[in-house]
Amino acid sequence: MNKIAVFAASILLSLASCVTPSDEKPLLFVPDDLEVTLWASSPQFYNPTNIDVDIRGRIWVTEAVNYRDFRNADGHMVHESGDRIVILEDSNGDGKADVSKVFVQDEDLRSPLGIAVVGNQVIVSCSPSIIIYTDEDGDDIPDKKEVFLTGFGGRDHDHGLHAGVLGPDGKWYFIAGNAGPHEVTDKSGFTLRAGSVYNEYTPYSTENIPNQLSDDGQVYTGGLIIRVNPDGTGMEVLSHNYRNAFEVAVDSFGNMWQSDNDDQTASCRTTWIMEGSNAGFFSATGERTWQADRRPGQTVPEAHWHQYDPGVLPAGDIYGAGSPTGIVRMESDALGEKYRGLLLAADAGRNIIFGYYPTLYGAGYPLADRQNFISSVDTDNINYIWHEVEDDDTKWFRPSDVAIGTDGAIYVADWYDPIVGGHQMMDKEGYGKIYRIAPKKKKLYAPTISLETTAGQVQALLSPAIHVRAQGYQALLVKGVPVIPEILPILKDSNPFHRARAVFLLAALGEDGRKYILPLLKDPDPEIAVATFRALHQNDRMPIRELAKIGSVSEHPAVRREVALALKDLPLTESLPLFQKLLEGYDGKDPWYLNALGIGLQGKESEIYSHLLTHYGHPDPEQWPDALGNLIFELHPALALDAINERIHSPKVGKQQKDKALTTLAFMDHPQAAEVMRQLAAIGEPRQKEEALWWLQYRKTNNWQAYLMDWEAPASILPASQDAALALSHQVADTLASIESRLESASVLAESSQGRLHLVWLAHTGKLDDSLKEQLQPLFDQEMFPAHQALIRQFFPTPSASTYELEKITALRADASAGKTLAIQHCSVCHTIGSLGNEIGPDLSNIHLKLDRKTLLSAIIHPDEAVAFGSEAHLIQLKNGAMLYGILLSAGSVVTVMDSSGKRYTLPSSAIAARRQLKPSLMPSPDILQLSSQDIAHITAFLLQQGNA
Repeated sequence: MNKIAVFAASILLSLASCVTPSDEKPLLFVPDDLEVTLWASSPQFYNPTNIDVDIRGRIWVTEAVNYRDFRNADGHMVHESGDRIVILEDSNGDGKADVSKVFVQDEDLRSPLGIAVVGNQVIVSCSPSIIIYTDEDGDDIPDKKEVFLTGFGGRDHDHGLHAGVLGPDGKWYFIAGNAGPHEVTDKSGFTLRAGSVYNEYTPYSTENIPNQLSDDGQVYTGGLIIRVNPDGTGMEVLSHNYRNAFEVAVDSFGNMWQSDNDDQTASCRTTWIMEGSNAGFFSATGERTWQADRRPGQTVPEAHWHQYDPGVLPAGDIYGAGSPTGIVRMESDALGEKYRGLLLAADAGRNIIFGYYPTLYGAGYPLADRQNFISSVDTDNINYIWHEVEDDDTKWFRPSDVAIGTDGAIYVADWYDPIVGGHQMMDKEGYGKIYRIAPKKKKLYAPTISLETTAGQVQALLSPAIHVRAQGYQALLVKGVPVIPEILPILKDSNPFHRARAVFLLAALGEDGRKYILPLLKDPDPEIAVATFRALHQNDRMPIRELAKIGSVSEHPAVRREVALALKDLPLTESLPLFQKLLEGYDGKDPWYLNALGIGLQGKESEIYSHLLTHYGHPDPEQWPDALGNLIFELHPALALDAINERIHSPKVGKQQKDKALTTLAFMDHPQAAEVMRQLAAIGEPRQKEEALWWLQYRKTNNWQAYLMDWEAPASILPASQDAALALSHQVADTLASIESRLESASVLAESSQGRLHLVWLAHTGKLDDSLKEQLQPLFDQEMFPAHQALIRQFFPTPSASTYELEKITALRADASAGKTLAIQHCSVCHTIGSLGNEIGPDLSNIHLKLDRKTLLSAIIHPDEAVAFGSEAHLIQLKNGAMLYGILLSAGSVVTVMDSSGKRYTLPSSAIAARRQLKPSLMPSPDILQLSSQDIAHITAFLLQQGNA
């Protein structure tokens, strides 16, 4: 039986033993041969966001007690002196932490999201900075504090800077979310700049800026992964364009793994990361959201990660709704050999830690074997059914991080709160737990490791704990060549992760170490061969052409993938023979191999075109093999325009390749490409005409804006002029005019929906006197749009006609069938529910995965308290006097706005007079919708059963 089958069977056995009514509910559900114990809990620490393990087996915790006070100033715990780093220890070996001490409490720590403990240094990630605390005398009190790097966006924000990890190459890897702008300068003077259209209301944030150029000449978008030397020099971007990957895991082969959060659209993903990749959340420059780029016929997950755009990394496992957090790979056999290599990915929204056994498929890892490894529910809660008699407490398991101890056990940090997303907390006590998962019939011990001896350093290098083995690597590297005899036996270890660590160390030890690993470039294990290539390349131990020459003829597609990535900085005059070898290994199907070739040939697309035609021996576009068609799609050089046009019209080219050719045309930034598309819209086949017309309307707002100035879209995409309303607005704001005349102008404005938005703008910008507000308030009763009513209330308060008490609604008996009727009538106007509804607000089809009953009720009653990411409201004033109220989908030279009714407007930024992001939600309160407490109870019952409907 293979690993996956054993793993699945063990889980089924566990479930079978756990679900009988007579059994006591377990702490957590795990495979049958493992057990869960509560290792630590509050008040030993509070609100754990991230954990790490030191060489003594102690667990270090970052707390986020002071999280988002501007949204959570309603009685939750506060640490006036700043957030804390806490050390937990099981001093007597009984399997529970009995020592808790505060290492540091610092006003500069506000909701830190990452920690790494390496010897006497504690590296904390807390936007805007990476802070290093040094304990020089070993008393668990820092003696020195320094800022390692600074300039990351996202202060006190989930989408800011996350944890760092030392890779097997001895370098730091950090990941940051898309709460930019990020402007970070390393110790050697290189400045990284990254941004996007994403802006979320906070009192700390500045305007996020997309399409910024970094010092290396590249545009980096959204969230990103950086690698940097331990001294702060040599920073480089390894991958970009994430939404909010909470952590990057770097295994001993040098593979990077992440789990990225979706945009409330059931599109979370776990992904293997390729160096140099674009992970596909925003448009390439970050100026447009996926909603703005979504093409007709694309599913939400496909569009969400731009999976049919050239130059985008395959998304991996898109598993649906959730809130992914910590991630780590199990590299030891402490739990049993069958668990070796298991990738653990925590999802706080799903109350689960998923397990994967990554398996190479060609040049990449599809992660197709997801299992529920640890959870608070006996099955994946995608099938969880709410029972009105007993409230669901399983959603109070919110795994924020997962780590491997020096004993090989799994430790899980639980931020004990019923809600995730929207920057809200419901738990006022700051409660949290740490669980320990270990074998049932095997007692694990935290070893005593001494770094004073070579043997102890080797022991550290082989540790299950990431930063303990990093200490072993560092100590052995300092000793240098004399340790090689102690390392060579590890090359024959039965554990391939151990072998890979030895490979990286030997590569770093110079020529004396390199000679022992060079043969491993041809190792039968592709992951060892890849690790060897990476180790030699990153340590500059061989000229890249010499190393790439060996790798380009490897039998392993994964090694050839690494060669393609490594060639990106070589001119084509030097790398062409190597690329020709790599092309021989492309089967025309492998998406990772194709993406790697695209990354390696970035900036060389036109140069390589003629060589591609020669290589494949098919200059006739109608005869191109699929491999060549796919390569031209990935590279989309302008020189291929005529050939692409011929393929689009040829009866000899199959539909799939024809469609790919048309998409290739749409990604060519060239005036002739726009002209060909215009011809298709005029005289193409019916299906092509429809698609070409869509591309013209879309490209007129971005890449082809300059080429289509004389082309008129069939329908206007600009809102109608409101000159009269703008003139009245100026009169209302004129403080030199009499109060009577200002009130008269304001009263006229209050008669129309556009005019009322003008009045809201004046109130928001402080140009409307309180006396005018009071007199105008009664005039707003005629507003018909619920979203506008909710906005008006923020600035012209009205006593609510109804009051809603959470506890009373919770006690009501509810009818899900009645709730379905009400939800379709009211909620589906803005939200998707199953196959019905709109995409203005978050998808509610799987809202039961994230929220329990009370939390969902609270979100309905108080919609402004937790605005979903991607649903932030903007009020935009146009120069023609029109006002737009809705969601910003793209920014930059062209701006796309989806208004509160779902209509999209695309307009040049020059048409905008001003725009403001607003704190309130677009979602109206239930009294505006004339919902009773009983109606809300019914709707909640229905939504919590959607996974089974």
